[in-house]
Amino acid sequence: MKHALIFRGGWDGHHPVEVSQLIKGLLEAEGFEVAVSDDMEPLDQAEYLKTLDLIVPIWTMGSIADRYVRNICSAVESGVGLCGCHGGMCDSFRDNVDWQFLTGSQWVAHPGGDGVKYKVNLVPDTYFTKGLEDFYVSSEQYYIHVDPAVKVYATTVFPVVDGPFAANGKVAVPVVYTKYWGKGRVFYTSLGHTEKVFEQAPEAKEILRRGLLWAAGSAEA
Repeated sequence: MKHALIFRGGWDGHHPVEVSQLIKGLLEAEGFEVAVSDDMEPLDQAEYLKTLDLIVPIWTMGSIADRYVRNICSAVESGVGLCGCHGGMCDSFRDNVDWQFLTGSQWVAHPGGDGVKYKVNLVPDTYFTKGLEDFYVSSEQYYIHVDPAVKVYATTVFPVVDGPFAANGKVAVPVVYTKYWGKGRVFYTSLGHTEKVFEQAPEAKEILRRGLLWAAGSAEA
């Protein structure tokens, strides 16, 4: 049996409890044993983290102790997977560059706020996208600064909402990507402002499910 840890908290507007319940359900349906923590105390247990197959952060904004980040980095380097969505992983700790290096990106803007309708363009015929088609969501359209080492599986084109960035012209920004950190696999999707995004777009939920399995070493891309 594979083991996963979800730690949740931070800004309540991203519904950390509800999103964690959705992810916990996806993992349990695949036979995982899932521990859920409402604080970061488990991150102080470096050896425990290395016994896991997967770590799922659901924590928007806030701060984190440097030793917690070192422990997670070390666990992922040893082969533990890391998987997250939206601000719960890539707008977690704005003042910690090691976290941003590990996770592969950092949120910097969502022009128009919540409820913007935009298209998610999939790279066809990959493990994460096979059998799925491009789709639309109404949510926050994340503009992220991205590690050039990531491998991208879905993008969205900016700008959808006009603003000061529009003069730069249209640009494709990653929505779904993977990267490696040592032996560990890292998966991220910028979808998931709340659990309702996965309800309105079953494609987004299926991509997340596949990402969880891939990061935990239960599937090959």
